[in-house]
Amino acid sequence: MDTVLGFILVLGVLILVHEWGHYIVARLFGVRVDVFSIGFGPRLFGIKWGDTDWRISPFPLGGYVRMAGQDLSEIDSGEQKPTGAPDELMSKPRWQRALISLAGPAINLIFPIFLLTGYFVVKGNPYPKYNDKPLVVLSLDAGSPLAKAGVVPGDRIVTLDGISNPTWGTVESEFNKGLVDRKFTIAYENDGATHTAEVSTAGMKEPERLFGYPPNTPLVGYLDKSKPAAAAGIHRNDIIQTMNGQPLHNWQEMVNAIQKNGGKPAQVTVLRKGQTVTLTLTPVLDKNEKGEPAWIIGIRPGQEWSFRKVGFSQSLVAATDFTVRGTGELLAVLKRLITGAMSAKQLQSFIGIANLAGQAVQEGTFAVISLMAALSLNLGILNLLPIPILDGGNILLLSMEGIRRRDFSLAFKERFIQVGLVFLLVLFAYVMYNDVVRLLPIHS
Repeated sequence: MDTVLGFILVLGVLILVHEWGHYIVARLFGVRVDVFSIGFGPRLFGIKWGDTDWRISPFPLGGYVRMAGQDLSEIDSGEQKPTGAPDELMSKPRWQRALISLAGPAINLIFPIFLLTGYFVVKGNPYPKYNDKPLVVLSLDAGSPLAKAGVVPGDRIVTLDGISNPTWGTVESEFNKGLVDRKFTIAYENDGATHTAEVSTAGMKEPERLFGYPPNTPLVGYLDKSKPAAAAGIHRNDIIQTMNGQPLHNWQEMVNAIQKNGGKPAQVTVLRKGQTVTLTLTPVLDKNEKGEPAWIIGIRPGQEWSFRKVGFSQSLVAATDFTVRGTGELLAVLKRLITGAMSAKQLQSFIGIANLAGQAVQEGTFAVISLMAALSLNLGILNLLPIPILDGGNILLLSMEGIRRRDFSLAFKERFIQVGLVFLLVLFAYVMYNDVVRLLPIHS
């Protein structure tokens, strides 16, 4: 039930927003809209309001806005040929038709700003719960500046640049001021005695790790049912406490322990609803999220959140930052896919999205809102790709016609659309197959 509810809530809203972008710009340019459909296929139910049939269709793989007088080569054009009436799409200049195509992806790209701003105003700005914990050093590399200053794991930083009793959140706020060749004056507590030292990020490859990794508990969020963790009996919301007897204080320590273990069977203890469970799992060699070879067990981190009350302007800044960072990360993923650094096996179809949406509903409102924001950016960027049948492909075709100063033949445009349709259907089938495999448990 959570999966169905999440899928309708997440993907249904995003499709609605995308198609509304096309609709509102079409109406702005005086184009009559005959059909506004959420989903593809025959009409299930809906309402006729003005000139538009607002309908729900059975196949939840997207949606469409059918405008009067569309080019017959378009997949959602229907069978009504353009008549040349002034309120038809083909009667409008190419630049207006291009803007109508652009409007759907564009509104998907800015929708997260509105969505997140509203959420932050009402609920507050989320931050990791561990940011409220005292600044206790959990682990350090042997060559780290703190280790050279005499700090050892377990020591607590009692002052940081004059700030008493700093937390991990203090570190985050201080680091936001810049990290290049940054010097910090610290006082730390070791075996009841307080010592002072000056440390610097100069020469560090990862200056943000000056104090080591934060106490982000190895909490299992997403669980890939086709990978070793699920096969070993690990559940979502388990906390992985040890591996081969080594205590794990944070997620990165767990990742490092998996890489060190390699492909050998590993004994792990997990905390599950207050009970300790011992399991054995064997990592497999695959690609991580960066597309690099790595030993993996098939989990992604969960997170516990706290919320800080903020005003509208702060909410807007935080929402804009989330959107800009998310867009950059998606473009980086797209680049890795194109260059082959990342496998298409890691993509997800509506089956995977439905699964994620169901998990998000269980985790709470912020998980749902975050997923909606991320998927909205995905939808916007995907539709801007110059692939026939997508909005980006339509913009490309209109641009080419503008350069030629005349339309392509109907036969050419139909072939152009067919190429895009075949490509997307093959990709969709491949991604959906991998989604199904991920949902199936491993069989010996």
